[in-house]
Amino acid sequence: MTLPFFVYGTLRPGEPNHDAFLRGRTGAEEPARLTGAVLYDGPGYPYAVPEPGGVVRGDLVTALPDAYEALLTTLDELEEYVPGDPRSLYERAVCEVTRETDGTAVRAWVYFAAPSVAASLRTRGTRITNGDWRTRGGERHPGYAEG
Repeated sequence: MTLPFFVYGTLRPGEPNHDAFLRGRTGAEEPARLTGAVLYDGPGYPYAVPEPGGVVRGDLVTALPDAYEALLTTLDELEEYVPGDPRSLYERAVCEVTRETDGTAVRAWVYFAAPSVAASLRTRGTRITNGDWRTRGGERHPGYAEG
């Protein structure tokens, strides 16, 4: 299944991991939002956690066709996602996101905090109330890894 990626942290255009992992491998990048999730601040990168009524701001990134499989593998490694492994930091799921430009819904891959990480964040984490990791607290904060 070839889907775009919804990125909300350091993989967003202009962020460090975008340049390191996505530059030259994408055909389109556009502002988008994910409903039904909230953001928590991590150690240099954010985590999206499912939550009804929440909104996460990010970008919809479409990989070039010849780069898709390698990019999917690379992003899974970056996000420390291994299907079925309880030690994974993130889980990759198909979700509907909305393009900010025209309001159309698009199915995309989203990396969410793994269940054990999400449970910890819900009890002890710092929620990013505006849903935008770049502008949390009204300031732009660079990151070091992704969510």
